[in-house]
Amino acid sequence: MVQRASEASPSNPPLSTILRGERVALRPPRSNDLAALRRTLRRNAEHLRPWSPAPRPGEEPTSITEVSKTIMRERREWTRGAAYSFFIVPPDIPRDAPIMGRIGLSGVVRGAFQNAFLGYWMANEWAGTGLMTEAVNLTVDFAFRALHLHRVQAAVMPRNLASLRVLEKIGFRREGLAERYLKIAGVWEDHIIFATTADER
Repeated sequence: MVQRASEASPSNPPLSTILRGERVALRPPRSNDLAALRRTLRRNAEHLRPWSPAPRPGEEPTSITEVSKTIMRERREWTRGAAYSFFIVPPDIPRDAPIMGRIGLSGVVRGAFQNAFLGYWMANEWAGTGLMTEAVNLTVDFAFRALHLHRVQAAVMPRNLASLRVLEKIGFRREGLAERYLKIAGVWEDHIIFATTADER
């Protein structure tokens, strides 16, 4: 039987958690991130649009209201053990550090599955620098060592070559093609399903 995270999970890492790598650090969203996140999203709207779900009619994803809702929702989900979102920032985490990207584990399921879904994006100015590879490695290690999950999976559109390279470089397995899997930018898109397990790491 599958159990949602809130039903049965190990002790939850605190919202003060920081994952440090050589070139990036990952930290959960903070309530005072509103302005910085809004700047990053607005500056990268065209860069992210082809890979993101279309907003609902009348919704402006970079408005103060929507960005604030996103931050608060992600903090609530962390506290419940349902999802874990991180902002990608410089490794020394200066006070005025830019938000370089976002990475997270969502849909955490416990019980017999012990699985989470990996998702991520990088701002245009840091794309292609190898920073996302480091961020994914840190997040997958967090999933297995801190959350004690067994499996992490990801779904990538076949034409998203940069994302495919990141997962393959880290050692994710291709499990198959899911046709019309997610509605991205208003279109039902095929996705390649990738996964890795704790014993493979």
